[in-house]
Amino acid sequence: MVALKRNYSRLLWDSDKSSNLPLFVDKALKLLNLKQVYYEVEHSVMSKVSCTACKAGAGLLQHYMRLGKSKDEINKMIYQFCVSLNIQSARVCEGITRLFGSEVVYVLKRITLGPNEICSFVIGDACGDVYNPYHEWEVTFPPVPKPPVLPLKVPDDKAQTFKVLQISDTHFDPYYAEGANAECNEPLCCRASSGPALTPGDGAGRWGDYRKCDTPKRTIDDMLQHIANTHPDIDYILWTGDLPPHDVWNQTKEENLKVLQETVAQMSDMFPGVPIFPALGNHESSPVNSFPPPFISSPESNMAWLYNELDAQWRRWLPAGVSHTVRRGAFYSVLVRPGFRIISLNMNYCNNKNWWLLLNSTDPATELQWLIYELQTAEFSGEKVHLIGHIPPGHSDCLKVWSRNYYAIVNRYESTITAQFFGHTHYDEFEVFYDPNDLGRATSIAYVGPSVSPYYDLNLGYRIYYVDGDHEATTRLVVDHETWIMNLKEANLFGYPIWYKLYSARSAYMMPALRPQDWDKFIDDMTTKEDVFNLYYKHYWKSSPRRGMCDGECRKRLVCDARSGRSHDRRVLCGHIEARIDGAPAPQTWRAWFYNGLSVSMSMLMQIPQVAYQIPKFVMGLG
Repeated sequence: MVALKRNYSRLLWDSDKSSNLPLFVDKALKLLNLKQVYYEVEHSVMSKVSCTACKAGAGLLQHYMRLGKSKDEINKMIYQFCVSLNIQSARVCEGITRLFGSEVVYVLKRITLGPNEICSFVIGDACGDVYNPYHEWEVTFPPVPKPPVLPLKVPDDKAQTFKVLQISDTHFDPYYAEGANAECNEPLCCRASSGPALTPGDGAGRWGDYRKCDTPKRTIDDMLQHIANTHPDIDYILWTGDLPPHDVWNQTKEENLKVLQETVAQMSDMFPGVPIFPALGNHESSPVNSFPPPFISSPESNMAWLYNELDAQWRRWLPAGVSHTVRRGAFYSVLVRPGFRIISLNMNYCNNKNWWLLLNSTDPATELQWLIYELQTAEFSGEKVHLIGHIPPGHSDCLKVWSRNYYAIVNRYESTITAQFFGHTHYDEFEVFYDPNDLGRATSIAYVGPSVSPYYDLNLGYRIYYVDGDHEATTRLVVDHETWIMNLKEANLFGYPIWYKLYSARSAYMMPALRPQDWDKFIDDMTTKEDVFNLYYKHYWKSSPRRGMCDGECRKRLVCDARSGRSHDRRVLCGHIEARIDGAPAPQTWRAWFYNGLSVSMSMLMQIPQVAYQIPKFVMGLG
């Protein structure tokens, strides 16, 4: 182990004394701030620091490939760098190298892109908008003009509604161990393998933990039982992916399939007779984020091991006719009832951490072209459509070119698509879509549901939607939604969880309806009214006591996220929003004035005993 801890510059020199590294790699290595890079990758908030690290890593790997190094030699080098730079523990470095090294080498050997193009593709805006002709493509729309857009009416509150449950990002950890070390400095803790807790405060809680820990089985059991008891009138369920835990260095296909099978059986047992519409998360594959499109011919990289099992497991809820697309690309379209359709997308084909897309990102599995066909058929048939998936299309994890094409599809079929539902971020949030020719006109809304997993610093949560139901004038819009949470701190303190409704959107945000234009107005309110933003920020974190303060940059980022249904295009979509936040003085509401005054008064009152204590000292000349 001591040998592995040597200086990384020396490591490079020893590994190949006969050749010099490219200058930009040598320079980049000296600038690396690996702790920040790790944080940014983990939180999908990339900066120039991550861009520098990406270029250094890609350039270094390509350098060794040009020297004719074997796959095993390159994997050994990756492992040595991981350990010597203290990026992770030795066992995590070994697992990451074993799972990811061969895939990355396979891809990099078959592309002609340089580090600038690779990192702009993978990271996005933070690495500059580098033109890349290999990854510029557009979907084809049928020669059918877009129907006139009719104003959306406010749904009738007295009309019948569907009650819809969304569960996302359960991240069930079968190896969670109460009392195990929750401060293990690895991507996932709270397991027996994390080692013993050094202090009582370091031990994993009974019902979960705010630190880097996923969800124990008892907590998922309790949540599902609570939902079944509290919401016996659920009409259908949206299950938007990410079932396995975050032990990304130690996963196998067999373990992930076991988690899939167990959780499907659990959902089926808890909600008998309730239709469930699932979507595939990025953690279901092994290694994580690895979803080779069908054109990849390598036998080890074939996705049949997962997609065939998804088809077998999902078949209890889905019609047999969707098997073809599920087995091809894990997406499908289902007519829920006459005039209403749900389409589930595999958002891993937009995932910029899916390295296989560097080979060819052009509409993987022809999913978007298939989506256009489904939406055009729905338009001809007068159907309304809800889209579901895992990674939100405006999130920085979604490839810019894929997201741009998706945005165009949503705009073209805005009269057909009445809502979208995603997960992945673990937060409670939303994304508004706009007319590309008029960025002041909102066209669609994507709801991003909260995670069940507390990973990390979060309370646990799920979402209930009320969708305009079966009646002659139905809009199939979401009429209202509620977020329900469990306060993890209190559950561990008192020994049992209490699930409760945190808020209802229309009531909390005083919205007349939840149409796209209503959410656009809400974004304006968050921009100009500090109390409105603070309430949203509390809900965004699911009322977690671990949430920190949100400064101006944080506020700009969250408000911009809400306005960005198209990824890596913040300059176009958010410039005016950021300018308004930067230029606006902090508003002083009567409530803020009252509480500020109260805090001053209380501080004066608290000083009275100290002043009284000091008076005799001054009188006696001792002060």
